[in-house]
Amino acid sequence: MPLPWLDAEPVEFPATHTALDDPNGLLAAGGALTADWLETAYRHGIFPWFEEGQPILWWTPDPRLVLWPEQLHLSRSLRKSLRQTACHFSMDTAFAEVMTACAEPRDDYGGTWITLDMQQAYEELHQRGLAHSLEVWDGKELVGGLYGIAIGRAFFGESMFSRQTDASKMALARLVKQLQRWGFELIDCQVSSQHLLSLGAQEVSRELFEGKLAHLTRAEGRSGFWRLDADLIQCDDAI
Repeated sequence: MPLPWLDAEPVEFPATHTALDDPNGLLAAGGALTADWLETAYRHGIFPWFEEGQPILWWTPDPRLVLWPEQLHLSRSLRKSLRQTACHFSMDTAFAEVMTACAEPRDDYGGTWITLDMQQAYEELHQRGLAHSLEVWDGKELVGGLYGIAIGRAFFGESMFSRQTDASKMALARLVKQLQRWGFELIDCQVSSQHLLSLGAQEVSRELFEGKLAHLTRAEGRSGFWRLDADLIQCDDAI
């Protein structure tokens, strides 16, 4: 079956059940990398993932990796890091810098797919109050963080980075605690990795995932730029 090619207009995706099994979840190519396309995609459980020089590729894998906030697992070593760290945390104070850091080449796979066009599109979503970052600071140095999309009470994690031991894990732990306070019920992790599985993420069917999204993305969310609760800025507890 040929892969559907999407025109720039209208913003419209094929039914997700038509996605390929191999590669798992590849749904379509083309369209446009704009805030409107991205917002529509995430509402339907679809995300872009492609490398420089490729067309825009849209994905909806089955199974899907998700993290229910109440099931976050913190290892003993991570709890120790959280108790002893001198770092502090913020939200939406350095979104562009977090994306740039996530785009830096790594030894393992990841990061290089965050093209300049993608950074610009997500920056537009950030200005709309839909894309958010959580930053980890050692003094004035940005040492870790993550970014993603929030629609209703669902958060779609995109990428994270770490320049100090456990910095990205600490960022996720802080994000989860804040999202729990705000009533978020699901964090989308897209595809499986040992790193995320070790933190409590689990695989669910596309059908279950989309059923949850249909409810959560229609729920009242938090608009505008985000700020951490005052007691979460410093990290002197085990969360």
